[in-house]
Amino acid sequence: MRIGQGYDAHRFTRERRLILGGVAIDYELGLEAHSDGDVLIHALCDALLGAAGLGDIGQHFPDSGAEFKNIDSRILLRRVTDLLVSQSMKVGNVDVTIVAQTPKLSPYIDAMREKLALDMDVGSSKVNVKATTTEGMGFAGRGEGIACYAVALIEKR
Repeated sequence: MRIGQGYDAHRFTRERRLILGGVAIDYELGLEAHSDGDVLIHALCDALLGAAGLGDIGQHFPDSGAEFKNIDSRILLRRVTDLLVSQSMKVGNVDVTIVAQTPKLSPYIDAMREKLALDMDVGSSKVNVKATTTEGMGFAGRGEGIACYAVALIEKR
């Protein structure tokens, strides 16, 4: 077994919709990024790649790459999962924490878990997603953006 951790953060923008864990969130702001800005999936990809000793998301999907402009981050997660499989590894379980003052995310958590589980080819019981606030502290607390932490356990096939 191997463990990896990931982190990502993006600032809010009015220029796009908010996508977290592959789910469209009903909110007036989205996240600024080269891709779709899905901080949850970006942090999760880094955790999976880190556990496998395969670098980070920027090495595999650089923000300088035109092919990744506005890409659906679920595609990136599926590619990372395929990379693990090619290395004879599989996802054991993942645990993700979204840090956002707003919007309220609890209505979307189950849908996120289902999409992530599908993309990683695991049961939804192996995917945990939580959301928390910072009680008004820091950039997330001031409503400037969203951060996400992820931990992943992978296993040899």
